[in-house]
Amino acid sequence: MRRSLAEDAVNLPNLLTMARVFMIPLCLWFLDRGTPKDCFWSAVVFTLAAITDILDGWLARRMNVVSVLGKFLDPLADKLIVMASLVWMVPMGRISGWIVIVLLAREISVTGLRSVAASEGVVIAAGSEGKTKTALQMIGIVALLVGYPYHLSYLGIDLGIVDVVLVGRMLVYLSLVFSVASAVEYVRLFGLAVDAKEAKRKEKASAREAARV
Repeated sequence: MRRSLAEDAVNLPNLLTMARVFMIPLCLWFLDRGTPKDCFWSAVVFTLAAITDILDGWLARRMNVVSVLGKFLDPLADKLIVMASLVWMVPMGRISGWIVIVLLAREISVTGLRSVAASEGVVIAAGSEGKTKTALQMIGIVALLVGYPYHLSYLGIDLGIVDVVLVGRMLVYLSLVFSVASAVEYVRLFGLAVDAKEAKRKEKASAREAARV
């Protein structure tokens, strides 16, 4: 049974997705205040948003309420909170502007490519590179949001003062490698899918011509 857009908007998974969008101003508000405590809470808000990203997809499948609205909102909410956080941290000196531009360009390009593919009836699934990129990016952004050195220990081992910003930068830089790799893979899969579709179209056309003879 097809649900209306209004019904889709109020199902639990989509409400969680929209909550993720509303978390963006709160995350940036804490970040803008700039104290260690506020930056910590900014990282907490971002982490909660990342958890809702995992939860809403699982709930949508579990409750059998996968919707067109959800398919639109879920990736949009992800890109908004990631890009808003990264852009906000450029003037704070926590991340370089060039890497944000490259990541943003990659997201726009891949989104456009997938839209064109969908209009051609071609579905391009996310590969392992894209999933690795997302994981590295999320963890790296949390570290960048925390933004201050911390004295850390693990299993009783004193790790000393750790520059969390440096750790975050390295993770985001590493995610850039996977971002480019996944973009190249998207282009390759798109080309193969279009070629296969064109070959199938020509095969059908040849079969029709043969049937007329």
